Amino acid sequence: MPVDVLAFGPHPDDVELAMGGTLLKLQAAGYRTGIVDLTSGEMGTRGTAELRAREAEEAAKLLGVSVRRNLDLGDGRLEPSAVAKRKVAEVIRELEPRIVFTNYPENNHPDHTAAGPLVAEAAYLAGLRKLEASGEPHRPNRVLYYLVPHKVAPSFIVDVSPFHERKMTAVRAYASQLFAPGSGDPATFISQPGFLSRVEALDRYYGALIDADFGEAFYLREAMRVDDPVVFFDSPFTRIT
Repeated sequence: MPVDVLAFGPHPDDVELAMGGTLLKLQAAGYRTGIVDLTSGEMGTRGTAELRAREAEEAAKLLGVSVRRNLDLGDGRLEPSAVAKRKVAEVIRELEPRIVFTNYPENNHPDHTAAGPLVAEAAYLAGLRKLEASGEPHRPNRVLYYLVPHKVAPSFIVDVSPFHERKMTAVRAYASQLFAPGSGDPATFISQPGFLSRVEALDRYYGALIDADFGEAFYLREAMRVDDPVVFFDSPFTRIT
């Protein structure tokens, strides 16, 4: 069955961390949501691909997504190759999302950087009738980017205040990646004791920019069309300066 919103993540847990609250909000509004993990995270310092798959399944249940897939395109080897674009285009054709989310194409992790152009290009190709791929042509209305770098102004921020606690519960499903007292696994950036506090701080920062407790930021490459600015901006707003 088609979904309205499809979020692509380079690894299991990326979508939850960046936009779990937005997926919860859209699901509560009646939209069908889905997640596609581009890799299995098998190169991760902690845990295993099998364990992360179980954690991803639990997180998907907590987020209420209608479908979750893993394309297993190679952790640490993700690139916008012809083969990878065809596989992404096929899942887009199958699930027919109206909107697609993916990683902003600039990040320290090469898989995160590659995910942006891979998904954006595949979303376009999915609409070409002569593309040699399974499924009927389908092109999403928009490709939106999450994990916006600090130097880039977000195009918009979603108020996720009522859903933030549930988002963090989904993030904590990835126990193998997070801080665990007494664990003998090597430490990583994500496994530091203060990591979840930094996630919350970032969501509080974006929330403060829109007069909300918690927010998640997104970027749109194209200009947005606004037919009626009065209706579009019909809410009180105080900007933090």
